[in-house]
Amino acid sequence: MTSTDSVSTGSSAGRLLAILAVVLPASLILLVMAGLVARVSPQDAFPFFNFDFHWPSLLLANTPTGGDMGAHVVLPQVLRDNLLPSGRILGWSNDWYAGYPAFYFYFPLPALFTVLLDVLIPYGVAFKITTIVGLLAMPFAAYFLIRSIGFARPVAAIAAAFGSMFVFMESYSIFGANIKSTLAGEFSFSWSFALSLIYLGIIIRNVREGRRFSPAAGVVLALTAMSHVVTTIVVVIVSLPLLLRRRGAATLLPSWIVGFGLAAFWALSVFIRTFGGLNTDMGWTPLTGIRGAGISNVGTPLPNEFIPIFALGVIGMIWSLLRREDIGVLLTLTVLPLFGYLLIAEQGWTILYNARLLPYWFMGVFLFAGIAVGLGAMKLARWLPNRHENTVVGGVLVIGLTLAVTIIGVHDIPGWVNWNYQGYEGKAAYPELESLVASVDRLPEGRVMWEYNKEIQDQYGTPMALMLIPYWSEEHDTMEGVFFESSLTTPFHFLNQAEMSRSPSQPVRGITYRTFDLERGIEHSKLFGLSYYVTQTEDMTLEAKRLGLRPLVEEEAFSVFALPDSPLVEVAQFVPTVYAGEERFVDVALNWYDDIDSLNRWITTDGPEDWLRFEDLEGPYDAGDALDTEGAVVSDVLVDDHEISFTTSAVGVPHLVKTSYFPNWQAIGADGPYRAAPSLMIVIPTQEEVSLQFARTWTENVGMLLTFIMLVFVGWWVTKRRSLRRHRAARVEDR
Repeated sequence: MTSTDSVSTGSSAGRLLAILAVVLPASLILLVMAGLVARVSPQDAFPFFNFDFHWPSLLLANTPTGGDMGAHVVLPQVLRDNLLPSGRILGWSNDWYAGYPAFYFYFPLPALFTVLLDVLIPYGVAFKITTIVGLLAMPFAAYFLIRSIGFARPVAAIAAAFGSMFVFMESYSIFGANIKSTLAGEFSFSWSFALSLIYLGIIIRNVREGRRFSPAAGVVLALTAMSHVVTTIVVVIVSLPLLLRRRGAATLLPSWIVGFGLAAFWALSVFIRTFGGLNTDMGWTPLTGIRGAGISNVGTPLPNEFIPIFALGVIGMIWSLLRREDIGVLLTLTVLPLFGYLLIAEQGWTILYNARLLPYWFMGVFLFAGIAVGLGAMKLARWLPNRHENTVVGGVLVIGLTLAVTIIGVHDIPGWVNWNYQGYEGKAAYPELESLVASVDRLPEGRVMWEYNKEIQDQYGTPMALMLIPYWSEEHDTMEGVFFESSLTTPFHFLNQAEMSRSPSQPVRGITYRTFDLERGIEHSKLFGLSYYVTQTEDMTLEAKRLGLRPLVEEEAFSVFALPDSPLVEVAQFVPTVYAGEERFVDVALNWYDDIDSLNRWITTDGPEDWLRFEDLEGPYDAGDALDTEGAVVSDVLVDDHEISFTTSAVGVPHLVKTSYFPNWQAIGADGPYRAAPSLMIVIPTQEEVSLQFARTWTENVGMLLTFIMLVFVGWWVTKRRSLRRHRAARVEDR
């Protein structure tokens, strides 16, 4: 065999192994995520495990459930039915929290993909397919990254197989990128995680090959950002060492510019609104553990199932360094997130949940473990005859063994998959949920408050099941939703939830809850214009009756009560006062909200000059003069997707609009709106007909302009490059 034939054979063998390294892990992930597997059980004989199969729950046209995923199902519907018909991606939804800004603090790409699929297949199936796309992309992303670093195809193939098996880790279920986290609702993270590896592969390859600009890197970075922001921050930071490389800046900086430009229609508003303090800081408590006790622990950087991989990964790191492989970015990608995890815990920062960084640590070590095995296999193959054939055979055996060992270690995942994808409709308690929703749907339009009880609602598929009331009943919004950070109303809602529940969730850290105090809850419910209250425990049902709430529906499993009449637009009894101090307004609002006697004494962040100002967190809140509004009438109140309108006889008097504040609201026929405690809006009508419209501001307009300019630029660049290639090809033919 000639040297040319040997190279050709080696290249073909490497390509075959690369294809298998992507296809086999992706097939296993699809097999598991399709819900075909009911159970994996070990056995003594080869292949040492056994699958129990049934009809794939992925293909059932139902409503997916499970963890946050059971509430995320609402968002693509909002995009499809509310935002896109009005020519928007960023907009407003009234479904949760007395209204919240949709997609301003969450990620649009997976939702857009779901809506696109929904054109062809049932919505529930489209949503479920969307949730697994990031996982299916993981084998290719891992292979592309390792190959771009410069490793031979067989090494990259084995590393990709190892990296793909990272998704089967069972020691954590919320940090992101593995199957359990995806099923808990972090599927956007899975998308972004896979895309971020591809982005790193592109820029590493471009630097190695001396390319100065590639729009592909910017496009992938934009897609990464539109799927999750944490992953985007990580890959931008870990790519910084490339700036020190020859032509590194010429490759990296344009990718950032193009990426931001393409995503600017969304990203600019997210950046401006986040740093403008218009979302809720949940006060996440950082994890501090290092070593895990078992696969059922909450999650640490070194869980038991990870220890063998960690040992192999250290070997892979050392071996790669001794070989002087170009692993700088991969090493940074692996180690820096672990350092960030420890630093956040040490400093006690709460704005970012430090465990979100651990998936990169895990994936990096898995990849280095695969590199160690791949380098060992290549070294062994050189000592044997028919090297290339043996490389393929050995590589396939290693990949097969890796998949087999992974399958043996799977315990919880098949059950989780089928719990989620068999949907709400597949649960034994579904008739109860269906009856509850149908009972609410028959009532006149109004906002719904429901008692939280994890044990009861988890029987429906997730403790968040009742968040889907607006999904099933168009005219009934509910206060609680899944995007906690997205609304200024979030902490105040969970204060209400604690007062109106026997076993509340209390997810917002750093605030004082008053549990099982329905009398306070009723007073607070008036402030948000709530119409109905759903109870599911005997204690709350009896308490509601004791306090005189009128039952509208009484079933064995639940009751629905009418809350005291509370208009969605209310005329002031006193002149509001303006907080002009230096502390956060939310802190003042929390103090004010805790004082039930002050709820008719409204406070704002701004207002006319004749409104009194105060600077102390403790008030005074009652400094405003009384107003003579006897006989004032507010009528024709309409709360629509992006407009609120009403008619009033009290022109010139402040009105409280019981919809969450956001700066995009613009008043017509009134001054304001002014942000008011707890999280609502005050307007001062200048005429009888008043309208508030959720309009685009400079952030949306500038963002859309930047995206349009970048789309034109990328289109021009691609066209120019193709023209140059055709011109060169023509010159070659002429010769």
